[in-house]
Amino acid sequence: MTRVAFQLQVRPELLDEYLARHSPVWPEMLAEIAAAGRRNYSLFLAEGGTLVGYYETDDDAAAQAYLAASPVAARWEAEMGRFFVDLEGRPDQAATALTEVFHLEDQLADAGGSPEPDTDNRNDTEGSAS
Repeated sequence: MTRVAFQLQVRPELLDEYLARHSPVWPEMLAEIAAAGRRNYSLFLAEGGTLVGYYETDDDAAAQAYLAASPVAARWEAEMGRFFVDLEGRPDQAATALTEVFHLEDQLADAGGSPEPDTDNRNDTEGSAS
C-alpha cells in the first residue's frame, strides 16, 4: 500500500465556495475515486487556503491513469480548477506531492512491535497507599 499526500493552495476569496463544493461531493465522483483504488481519502484546509490531501492506494500510477481517463473526473476537475492558485492543468494531476517523513506503524514495526505503556511514570492523581 502507498500513502500519498499532496498540497494545493485554494484562492482565499473562494474558500467558502470551495467548502460548499465538498459538502457533498458528487456521488458519481465519489464512485470514481473509489473505483480508481483510492482509500482513506481526506482533505484538510487551513484558514489561509492551504489544502493538504491524503489517500492510500495499492497502485498510485493505475489510480491516476483511471481518473485521467474518467469523464466524470475530467468534469469535476474542470470545475474545481478555478479554485486554486498557480495551477497549470487539472488539480488532481498538478498538485505538489509531499514527502512522508514519519509513519508511526512503520517505525514500530522496524523497532520490533508496539512499545509497552510506561506505567511507572504515570501521574497518579487519585493517591496511592504508601
